[in-house]
Amino acid sequence: MKRTAYINGKIFTSDRENLYAESMITEGGRVAWIGKESQRPCDAEEIIDLKGRCVVPGFVDAHMHPTLLADFSKQIACLPPKVNSLKELAAEIARVREQQGPDQWIMGWGYDEGKLAEHRAPNRYDLDAGASDAPVYLIRSDEHIRCVNSAALKLAGITRDTPDPEGGVVEKDENGEPTGILKENAKYLIAPYLPEETLEGAKQNLLDLGELLSSQGVVAVGDMGNLTSSRDNYPLYKDAAAAGFRQRVAVYYMWDFYENDPAFAIPAGRTDGREQIHAAGLKLIGDGTPSGRTAWSYEPFLGSEDYGMPIYTDESFQSALDFVKANHLQLSVHAMGARAIDRIADRIAEEPHWMDDPDVPDIRIEHITEPTESALDKCRDRGIAIVSQPIFGFCEVETYLDNMGAERFKKAYPFRHMREKGCRLAFSTDSPATSWAVPSDPFPNLKAAVTRYAYDGTDMGQDQKLDMETAIILYTKEAAEVCGFKGLGMLKSGYDASFVVLGEDIFNADPEKLDAGMIDEVYIGGSVAYMRKV
Repeated sequence: MKRTAYINGKIFTSDRENLYAESMITEGGRVAWIGKESQRPCDAEEIIDLKGRCVVPGFVDAHMHPTLLADFSKQIACLPPKVNSLKELAAEIARVREQQGPDQWIMGWGYDEGKLAEHRAPNRYDLDAGASDAPVYLIRSDEHIRCVNSAALKLAGITRDTPDPEGGVVEKDENGEPTGILKENAKYLIAPYLPEETLEGAKQNLLDLGELLSSQGVVAVGDMGNLTSSRDNYPLYKDAAAAGFRQRVAVYYMWDFYENDPAFAIPAGRTDGREQIHAAGLKLIGDGTPSGRTAWSYEPFLGSEDYGMPIYTDESFQSALDFVKANHLQLSVHAMGARAIDRIADRIAEEPHWMDDPDVPDIRIEHITEPTESALDKCRDRGIAIVSQPIFGFCEVETYLDNMGAERFKKAYPFRHMREKGCRLAFSTDSPATSWAVPSDPFPNLKAAVTRYAYDGTDMGQDQKLDMETAIILYTKEAAEVCGFKGLGMLKSGYDASFVVLGEDIFNADPEKLDAGMIDEVYIGGSVAYMRKV
C-alpha cells in the first residue's frame, strides 16, 4: 500500500493530546503517522505539499435525515430566494401541477412562516389555489408540522370529526373545519397515502447527495430515522455504498414505526461501528419545536398560553428502553422545551449504563434548546450526550423571535454553559429540518456557533459563543464518538484519513465570512472525494 506524506500544513487534529501538526502520512486509508515536520519518517512514496494550507478532520453531521434530504432534491423548496410569499408558493405548486397532471402528489419542503411575506403558515386553501385536483403535501422547516390541501385531506379521510391523535393536533378553524395543518403525531394520519420513492430512485438520490456532502467536507452522518415511512434504510445505504456512496452512516430507527411489531429486530451483524454503515439505535420524539410552538416548555410562547406538548407516551418510552437495553444499542430522544428535557433527564438519571463500549453514550438528547440547570447536571453526571444545532437560531430567527422574544431567544442553546458544566456536546445540522436553502452545509453552522449572530445580524447571546477550535472538535471528534463511529473524527495514528483541506486558515478567518465556502479538497479514507475546480 502506498504511503503518502502531506507536508507544510497547519493541521488541526481534534486530538487534544496533539492538537496541531505540520505533516501527516497516510497508508491504506488511515493515518499512519502525524506530527512535526522535523520528525516525519522519510519512507513516503508520494509527497503532497499543502503549501501552508489549513487541514481539519472531515465533518461528522451527528443528526440529519439524509434519505429525506436526498428525496427533497426533486421537490419544491418552499424557501427564499424562490418562494417568498404564499402567492409564490401557490405559483410553484401550479407549475408542478402543470408538469405532471392531476391526481399525482405534489411535494414540498422547508416552508417557514417567518420568511413568508404574509407572516403566517400556509393552509389548505392557499395550497388549493395552486392545485385543487391533485394532493399537495408540504413539510415545515422543522419537519414536525405538515400542511396539506383539500384533496389530500379527502384522500386521507380527515374531516371535522377526526379527533386529535395522542401527541398530535389536527388544526381546525373557527367553524371546526380542518385547516390542513397537521402538528406532531397528526402527520402520521397522512403518511400511509404518500407515494414512496422506488429503491433504485432512492439509491440514486443518495449517490447524488453523497457528492454534495463530499463537496461540503461531510464524511459521516447520523441518519436519525424516517419521518414518513417504516422503510429500513440500512439495506439502502449498503446498496448505495456498493455503488459508490462514500460517507460513513450510523442508522437510527424511528420507534413510532416499530414499537407494535413484535418481529422487529436489528441483527447484531449490523451494529459494528467500525463498518461504513452500522445500526446505532432507536429514536423517540419527546416534543415539538420552538419555531412551531410545540416544544414542551414551562414558559408559554409569546402572546399566548401555549406551552407546547409532549409526544411519546410513558409506555412507548419504556418499550424503547427495554429494546435498546436488551440489544446494547443507543436511545436518541428529541427534546427541545425545558419540560421535555427534564422529563428524559429525570427518567434516565438513575438508569445503569447498558452499552458494551463505555466510549459510546447509551443515550443522547437531540437539540436541547432550553435546558434547566437540573437537566444539565444530570446530563453531565449520567453521561447523557447532547447533540445540538447552532444553525437553528441562525436561520429561523424570525419565528424564534415571534415565539420567544429577544431575551429568551438569547438564552436558548447555551453551548458555552453546557461545556463549562462538563456536558458531552456534539454539533449537527438536522438537515433538512432547517429553513436554509443548503441545509447540510457545515459552515453556516460553524459561523452561528462562533459569532452567536443570526443570518440577519440578530444577537443570539454573545456570552454563549464558542471559539473555533472547540466548534470544530464538536463537529468532528465529539460528533463521531456520539454516533459510535470507530476510528473517525480525529487525525490520529490509526484513524481514518478523512480530512478537509481549506483554502483559508479557518482559525484566523473573518467569522462573518465563514459561510462563503473555503474548501479546496476533501479526502475520505485517504482518497480524493472532492477537489475544487480552479
